[in-house]
Amino acid sequence: MYRIVKKESLNGSVTRMVIEAPFVAAKAMPGQFVILRVDKDGERVPFTIADYDREAKTVTIIFQVVGAETKLLNLKNEGEYIEDFVGPLGNPTKTQGYKKVAVVGGGVGCAIAYPVAKEFHLLGAEVHTIAGFRNKELVILEEEFKAVSDRYVLVSDDGSTGKKGFVTDALRELIEAGESYDLVMAIGPIPMMKFVSALTKEYGIKTIVSMNPIMIDGTGMCGGCRLTVGGETKFACVDGPEFDGHLVDFDEAMERGGMYKKFERTENCRLFGGEVQ
Repeated sequence: MYRIVKKESLNGSVTRMVIEAPFVAAKAMPGQFVILRVDKDGERVPFTIADYDREAKTVTIIFQVVGAETKLLNLKNEGEYIEDFVGPLGNPTKTQGYKKVAVVGGGVGCAIAYPVAKEFHLLGAEVHTIAGFRNKELVILEEEFKAVSDRYVLVSDDGSTGKKGFVTDALRELIEAGESYDLVMAIGPIPMMKFVSALTKEYGIKTIVSMNPIMIDGTGMCGGCRLTVGGETKFACVDGPEFDGHLVDFDEAMERGGMYKKFERTENCRLFGGEVQ
């Protein structure tokens, strides 16, 4: 059992939890993930590690309350326990050897982008962060990003943050203004990562994306997280979760991502009431 040390609402639909998990905290690195179950009958769900504290022996996760399992998790309070917390899984982000990077986060994907930006900053790289949200009310981790970024650009679809547009607009603007990046890290919804990768391909900039598809066991045994990269089948849990954005078949990933939507609606209705749409 794993104790919830701290629980905090970041906006109306996103929660940050700090979990006491000594063995995971001892080995965790940016880019890796855990798989947890809320209770013994719960679904196994992957969550990227948003932060960790080796001294406090804690791991932080940030999640959007959308599906049945995240709703159950969000009902838990500080001092309560969750059943399983397995990790760290996946390969850590390769952060060594870069002098100037652009970290592009979209929506709740910024929770994954933050520890990556932080690690680049700690290693001495110049970090430019572009964070995109639908509107101002959904913004998360703004102060945290500013603390680890040499340049922070916040955009929103509706302009309520002060700068209207998409992350691709902001990235193109920086590139065309003369900014030269060794690497672009894009983390967020699959369509966003697809368009960022298409943009950077125009300029020949190395681009890495974080793929967090459907996972079950996290060890490559079930095959649920398979995707196509450069024409080859890969498993996000053991080969990733990060891949060359110029090689990922995003259209296939989006199609697979929608496979269980009906099941998720059914499970939501079973646990929380209502009718299946």
